[in-house]
Amino acid sequence: MEIIKEIKKSLIKKNTFPKIIFPEGEEERIIKAAKKIADENIARPILLGKEEKIKILSQKENLASEKIEIIDPEKSEKKNIFAKEYLKKEKISLETAKNIFSHPLFFATMAVNLEEADGMIAGAVFTSGEVIAVASKIVGLKENIKTPSSFFLMVNKHFSGGEKGNLIFADASVNINPTPEELADIAITTGETAISLLNWEPKIALLSFSTKGSASHPLTEKVVKALEIAQKKAPRLAIDGELQADAALIKEIARKKMKDLGKVAGQANILIFPDLNAANIAYKLTSIIADTQALGPILQGFKKPISDLSRGAKTEEIFNIAVILAHWINKIKIKKDNLNKKD
Repeated sequence: MEIIKEIKKSLIKKNTFPKIIFPEGEEERIIKAAKKIADENIARPILLGKEEKIKILSQKENLASEKIEIIDPEKSEKKNIFAKEYLKKEKISLETAKNIFSHPLFFATMAVNLEEADGMIAGAVFTSGEVIAVASKIVGLKENIKTPSSFFLMVNKHFSGGEKGNLIFADASVNINPTPEELADIAITTGETAISLLNWEPKIALLSFSTKGSASHPLTEKVVKALEIAQKKAPRLAIDGELQADAALIKEIARKKMKDLGKVAGQANILIFPDLNAANIAYKLTSIIADTQALGPILQGFKKPISDLSRGAKTEEIFNIAVILAHWINKIKIKKDNLNKKD
């Protein structure tokens, strides 16, 4: 977990406290994670839910009230502000809009959209589909991004490849069977995430059961087509495919299968899977049998920082995702401030 330790150190040094909102504030795992986030000065959590219920659940956690905010969407005056903002796009009654923003997921997402919060973490109770649907409607996607996706940061202290043993897997929770165009979008978005979040030089492998034409099938042809699209749309990124996993990660094997390794083969730090079957199976198997921690799924492609959670996520995993999201929020703010100074 060296990467989490490094990020935590940088957060503590910066002494900035982004606001992260949790729509599932009545969930005990979220409450425990929120206390740890506040106690370690990672961020300022905002828990949504009925205040009495949260306080009863959190009594044994001794939540520090000055560091953690509790909001009941049904009673909050902000609900009215959010409803009026929603009416700018939707032709519904004000009363209906108010009812919509009594729902914690809608409330949290609009809070992020209007910068009442800097980021959102959800998915311990709500499904990934619900989180993505609401985020797409309220926050929206970045310019030129048509495909929302997700990534897992895979942390393994025994692996010598990737980025100091770390890898990014995408997309393991959103797109079931992406088209070549969608697969290209996922590859480009993930590469940009690696740059903006982790300062990595992306080396992106589009995975398949074939390496450079060793097998011919519509499934491999999809990956080849995705590579063509991605390289045309983002020529600055190092993207290659189609590659088998061993050829993507191990130079000795890549040399046996390819004449020219280029910048990716044998040294990939980002693995793009051809579909959700492959990605989901891979990250779970790796987590179970390879002593690897899978941090995510963290959503990407949205205008604001939003993270999904596995509904089986443990408190420590939620905390680690908050560390990553807080770091990402700070990086985005620094970039925005630098652009404003130039203007």
